[in-house]
Amino acid sequence: MAFTLLARLTKSTSLLGIALMSASAACANPSDDKRSEFVDVGSLLPNAVLDIRYFGHHNFVGKPVDGYNAPKCLLHNSAAKALKNVQIAAQIQGLSLKIFDCYRPQRAVDHFVRWVNDLEDTRTKAEFYPNLGKDKLLGDYIAAKSGHSRGSTIDLTLVDAKGKELDMGSPFDMFDTLSNTDDPRISAEQKANRYKLKTLMTEGGFAPYSMEWWHFTYQPQAYPATYFDFVVE
Repeated sequence: MAFTLLARLTKSTSLLGIALMSASAACANPSDDKRSEFVDVGSLLPNAVLDIRYFGHHNFVGKPVDGYNAPKCLLHNSAAKALKNVQIAAQIQGLSLKIFDCYRPQRAVDHFVRWVNDLEDTRTKAEFYPNLGKDKLLGDYIAAKSGHSRGSTIDLTLVDAKGKELDMGSPFDMFDTLSNTDDPRISAEQKANRYKLKTLMTEGGFAPYSMEWWHFTYQPQAYPATYFDFVVE
């Protein structure tokens, strides 16, 4: 009797363990198996300049961001191939692409949300959001989900033959209406530079984002409803 009861308990425990393992697998990010479809843009575009801001300290968080284990630009292969054509077109004009961010893990986006909710941390205010309170950033500027996590969005600018950035009128990641592509306060030269970038990108199949002159998304997106979370490495 005791042996039978023990056997039943052992069998139940084993079945419970299998069920828990199955549940854990079900909770795992189902998109991780798509990692092989992402390309290291630095290898594909060796002449492009990489300045992956969230890998280092020069960003609005003020320190390396979760999920960036290497200063790499990863994109879904469809977007990466299109970007290569943009780089070729830019080089014909004596220019080159300078890339700030590409694929962004969901854990990095979560890091941004934690940062924006820490209202006492304003170390980077002077550079990145001088005219806004930090409590105003959530929503228009910092979101809980980002198109970057889908693998088809990129933040970038243009540099000349000497590697100098073209004057765009505001720096990358400046949270201000000054960063709107058509903000009326920028000079004619700055607007021309923004439109030079916009034209190159749109002709390459990338859609602009009017609030940020540096932000473009390849169309159609390979995974328009997925938010990947594998680390950049």
